[in-house]
Amino acid sequence: MRRMPVKSTVIAEVGYEDEVMEIRFNNGGIYRYFNISPEVCLNLLRADSKGRFFNQEIRGGYPCTRIRKGRPILRRS
Repeated sequence: MRRMPVKSTVIAEVGYEDEVMEIRFNNGGIYRYFNISPEVCLNLLRADSKGRFFNQEIRGGYPCTRIRKGRPILRRS
Protein backbone atom coordinates (compact mmCIF):
# COMPACT_ATOMS: atom_id res chain seq x y z
CA MET A 1 0.00 0.00 0.00
CA ARG A 2 1.35 3.41 -0.88
CA ARG A 3 1.63 5.79 2.09
CA MET A 4 2.01 9.55 2.09
CA PRO A 5 3.97 11.55 4.68
CA VAL A 6 2.03 13.69 7.16
CA LYS A 7 3.08 16.38 9.62
CA SER A 8 2.64 14.94 13.08
CA THR A 9 4.69 14.27 16.19
CA VAL A 10 3.16 10.75 16.36
CA ILE A 11 2.38 9.64 12.80
CA ALA A 12 4.90 9.61 9.95
CA GLU A 13 2.84 8.27 7.03
CA VAL A 14 -0.74 7.27 6.20
CA GLY A 15 -1.98 5.04 3.39
CA TYR A 16 -5.55 4.14 2.48
CA GLU A 17 -7.08 1.58 0.12
CA ASP A 18 -10.37 -0.34 0.13
CA GLU A 19 -11.33 0.56 3.73
CA VAL A 20 -7.87 -0.37 5.02
CA MET A 21 -5.71 2.36 6.52
CA GLU A 22 -2.02 1.75 7.07
CA ILE A 23 -0.16 4.00 9.50
CA ARG A 24 3.58 4.20 10.02
CA PHE A 25 4.32 5.82 13.34
CA ASN A 26 7.38 7.96 14.03
CA ASN A 27 8.85 5.14 16.15
CA GLY A 28 8.86 2.90 13.05
CA GLY A 29 5.84 0.77 13.95
CA ILE A 30 3.42 0.00 11.12
CA TYR A 31 -0.21 -0.99 11.70
CA ARG A 32 -3.16 -1.72 9.42
CA TYR A 33 -6.64 -0.71 10.54
CA PHE A 34 -9.69 -2.29 8.93
CA ASN A 35 -13.25 -1.11 8.14
CA ILE A 36 -12.12 2.52 7.99
CA SER A 37 -14.49 4.69 5.98
CA PRO A 38 -13.06 7.23 3.54
CA GLU A 39 -14.49 9.99 5.77
CA VAL A 40 -12.53 8.79 8.82
CA CYS A 41 -9.33 8.73 6.79
CA LEU A 42 -9.96 12.24 5.43
CA ASN A 43 -10.76 13.51 8.92
CA LEU A 44 -7.46 12.11 10.18
CA LEU A 45 -5.55 13.77 7.35
CA ARG A 46 -7.33 17.11 7.96
CA ALA A 47 -6.98 17.05 11.76
CA ASP A 48 -4.85 19.74 13.37
CA SER A 49 -3.51 17.06 15.72
CA LYS A 50 -3.34 13.75 13.92
CA GLY A 51 -2.10 11.97 17.04
CA ARG A 52 -5.03 13.23 19.11
CA PHE A 53 -7.53 12.30 16.38
CA PHE A 54 -5.97 8.85 16.09
CA ASN A 55 -6.15 8.27 19.86
CA GLN A 56 -9.73 9.51 20.17
CA GLU A 57 -11.30 8.14 16.99
CA ILE A 58 -9.29 5.17 15.70
CA ARG A 59 -7.17 3.49 18.37
CA GLY A 60 -9.13 0.66 19.99
CA GLY A 61 -12.19 1.32 17.81
CA TYR A 62 -11.25 -0.69 14.73
CA PRO A 63 -9.75 -4.12 14.15
CA CYS A 64 -6.04 -3.86 13.42
CA THR A 65 -2.91 -5.87 12.84
CA ARG A 66 0.70 -4.97 13.48
CA ILE A 67 2.92 -5.17 10.41
CA ARG A 68 6.14 -4.07 12.10
CA LYS A 69 6.94 -3.43 15.73
CA GLY A 70 8.17 0.06 16.59
CA ARG A 71 11.18 1.01 18.66
CA PRO A 72 10.83 2.94 21.90
CA ILE A 73 11.42 6.65 21.47
CA LEU A 74 14.21 7.83 23.72
CA ARG A 75 13.65 11.29 25.12
CA ARG A 76 16.40 13.46 26.44
CA SER A 77 15.84 15.48 29.57
